[in-house]
Amino acid sequence: MGRRTPSASEPPAPAGRPAPSPSEPPASSARRRGRPPRTESAGTRDRILSAAREEFSERGYEKTSVRGIAKAAGVDSALVHHYFGTKEQVFEAAVAVAFAPALNAPDAVAAGPLDGVGERLTRFIFGVWENPRTRTPLLAIVRSAVNNETAAAVFRRLIAAQLLRRIAAQVDLPDPELRAELAAAQLVGAAMMRYVIKLEPLASADLEQIIARVAPVVQHHLTDR
Repeated sequence: MGRRTPSASEPPAPAGRPAPSPSEPPASSARRRGRPPRTESAGTRDRILSAAREEFSERGYEKTSVRGIAKAAGVDSALVHHYFGTKEQVFEAAVAVAFAPALNAPDAVAAGPLDGVGERLTRFIFGVWENPRTRTPLLAIVRSAVNNETAAAVFRRLIAAQLLRRIAAQVDLPDPELRAELAAAQLVGAAMMRYVIKLEPLASADLEQIIARVAPVVQHHLTDR
């Protein structure tokens, strides 16, 4: 067959440059795939994480989507997947950052002598909740964990890995892990009733009064024979 002659309405291809194939994706689409360009801002990951915390806080786990997080961060969804993977992994990263002050308790608190550990832990955990900077992300994450099993599993995994095992390692008594879990349940439960559910009179009670009543129970779970 002979060579096709372009129609009058069909513009010729520029000299020395082949005409693009109809199946070829636009250059901008090709750039969006795979790894982000090297010129991508170093703060992009933090911006995505900040947007994720806001989305999980406002919408909860189930109603938050990777697309919504990307839109709030001003990036493409592929970039969220590149940095974090699935929505569950984004949530876990957000939890890890939000709970870092509570989970990464200093050794003097979590891994110090068992004598007085109940008061040290109680005072430390309630101090994190009392701080407005750390309380807001904590509330968002806890609410998601209460309403969604996937979020709850992430929450449990982080608490077990970063706080409970450190405490249990110090307990030279039967059932150290169970003891640490009961102590954590006492602290998390009291914090939820005060800061999430806001049950009175606990919600407005004096903090020192709460510590004085909760700390001996935490100490009992960890060291009572």
